[in-house]
Amino acid sequence: MIDGLISGRLYGEAQIGTGQNGKRFVTCKVRATAGDGETLFVNVIAFNDEVQTALLALGDADSVSLSGALTPKVWTDKNGTVKPALDMVAHGLLTAYHVQHKRKAIHPPASNGHAAVGTDDDL
Repeated sequence: MIDGLISGRLYGEAQIGTGQNGKRFVTCKVRATAGDGETLFVNVIAFNDEVQTALLALGDADSVSLSGALTPKVWTDKNGTVKPALDMVAHGLLTAYHVQHKRKAIHPPASNGHAAVGTDDDL
C-alpha cells in the first residue's frame, strides 16, 4: 500500500455499513482528475469516527481531500476498456468547511466583532 492524498468530488452519497464484528464503517466514491485530465475513481472506506462523520455530512459533488492508504486497482467499463482506479482506507479528511473553520480559529474576530482581514471569504 501507498500512503497518499487525493482530492476530488464525492460521487453519490456516502454509505454506512457494519462489519461482521459489529463495527461501523463508511464507504463512498470520489471522482478525482489525474494529471492527464482523465477521471479516476477512488473507492474510499473509513473506520475513523471523525472521517466518517465528515463524509456523511457531505453531499454528491462536494469537494473533499482525503489522506490514507492507497491500493492501485483496475476495472473494465461497459465497452471493455480497462481503466485505473484506487482503493483508499481514509484516516484524514479536509473540506472547504474545515479550511474556513481553521482560519477563524487562527485569526479570531477582532474586538469590534469583525473577522480578521483575509478570513471572511465565503468558502
